[in-house]
Amino acid sequence: MQCSWKAVILLALVSIAIQYTAIRTFTAKPFHMCSVPNPLNCGLGQDVESFDRMCDEYPYFNYNSSRKTHILILATTRSGSSFVGQLFNQHSDVFYLFEPLYHVQTTFIPHLSHSRYAAERRVMLGASRDLLRSLYNCDLYFLESYIKPQPANHTTDKLFRRGASKALCSMPVCDAFSPSDGNIEEGDCVRKCASLNLTLATESCRERRHMAIKTVRIPEVSDLKALIEDPRINLKVIQLVRDPRGILSSRIETFRDTYRLWRIWRATGRKPYNLDLTQLTTVCDDFLNSVSTGLSRPPWLRGRYMLVRYEDLARNPLQKTKEVYEFLGLSLEKSVVDWIHNNTRGNNDVSAKHKYGTLRDSAANAESWRLKLSHDIVDYTQTVCQHILDELGYKAVNSPEELKNMSLSLIEDKTFIPFL
Repeated sequence: MQCSWKAVILLALVSIAIQYTAIRTFTAKPFHMCSVPNPLNCGLGQDVESFDRMCDEYPYFNYNSSRKTHILILATTRSGSSFVGQLFNQHSDVFYLFEPLYHVQTTFIPHLSHSRYAAERRVMLGASRDLLRSLYNCDLYFLESYIKPQPANHTTDKLFRRGASKALCSMPVCDAFSPSDGNIEEGDCVRKCASLNLTLATESCRERRHMAIKTVRIPEVSDLKALIEDPRINLKVIQLVRDPRGILSSRIETFRDTYRLWRIWRATGRKPYNLDLTQLTTVCDDFLNSVSTGLSRPPWLRGRYMLVRYEDLARNPLQKTKEVYEFLGLSLEKSVVDWIHNNTRGNNDVSAKHKYGTLRDSAANAESWRLKLSHDIVDYTQTVCQHILDELGYKAVNSPEELKNMSLSLIEDKTFIPFL
């Protein structure tokens, strides 16, 4: 059957409308997900009044109407984010999740650590915001859409780094340990706890007053604007930054295959012609865009954003943690203080050198890159990342002698006051 020109135009208009709706879904206001055992989609495009009326009918909808403080640690890989995450994981009233957005990334962009394609990035960010919204409402069932194989009867052993969360390794989620066991090693949790029951995990989440999530998969704080403006979530962002020279050095040591060409440059003194420069420029560009947004103090970030340099935390871990806790309105428990004391004094044990480990001499580790990078790599990094280095108060190295002189501080005393 031959279509008339009117039918063709009508189909084209319908197609445009569908595409527009999809784009709005990912770039504007994410749809609401209801925190009930069987996730219920509250609908796309509903007005606020109808949403409120619907949520009044279900007790789980108003779960976050109390002023729970929810925390997002916004970072990049090898910036000290695992260490910062543990500062909240040790608190008895914080439900902590380590990189739940890992599952979103592996679903949308398999085998890639970052996507610079606008369409892919937009889709993944939309899905990430929706997942974060659900998690902050203790709707852990929403994770099931991204876990492969999909959990049966809300039970899985495939949650990424489950053992990094104390809440997921203790009662009521896991009965293999008693409260007197103290710190539970991640490996012990994985070995001794049964498969993760998301129903029990949801109960544990609801019993705690706060939730903290660590992620290296949100490039900039502006990507979180819709969540930060949502009064139901009461979200506060801790943006963790680190000297890009330190990040690059740590990645070269940790991700040996991915950063193989950088290792060749360091060893031979000759920069490979096919070196992937985006491995460096992406970090600096995202830092600059995000930090510039935060320090410009837009109204939507008032009382919601704190910038923390890893180096400041490494040099004065207890004092800086007190400042972060004060900003968040949380009490600093003895368990957190004890963990800081036990995990910032260094250790030569092999387990302390695990790539995701947190046990180390934090002050010495902050500038250890000076002993690992060649001067030509440092000089190149300073040229590419000059603007963000200046913005964050990191001093340039002007000679090989300065690079190895550990008594010469390369960090300015600079205070970033939260926008209250």
